[in-house]
Amino acid sequence: VQLQASGGGLAQAGESLRLSCGAAGGAVGNYHVGWFRQAPGKEREFVGAVSRSGVSIISSDSMKGRFTISRSNAKNTVYLQMNSLKPEDTAVYYCARTVRTDWNRGMAYEHWGQGTQVTVSS
Repeated sequence: VQLQASGGGLAQAGESLRLSCGAAGGAVGNYHVGWFRQAPGKEREFVGAVSRSGVSIISSDSMKGRFTISRSNAKNTVYLQMNSLKPEDTAVYYCARTVRTDWNRGMAYEHWGQGTQVTVSS
């Protein structure tokens, strides 16, 4: 199953974007799905994840209250809703899958999809 993130683009600070993670070649419902981001010159950061049953977590206090992860297995898609965007949210965003029980930890993810660029201007 190959995952691919989409929905990125250019936003002004304070605006919202919703990213989608689609699956090709299989059902996203079989996996826990995580979101990650990587800003220029920085290491990849774990944003959060959603379990197969729909339980979601956001990993960082800087994103809690602004970002939400959800899924629609019927649409074979996982979403990252980003509100109140800040310039420091500028990054390439990736989704990845795992079947490991420690799905709420970034280290559990190995199978990465193509990312989507999010640029937030002030």
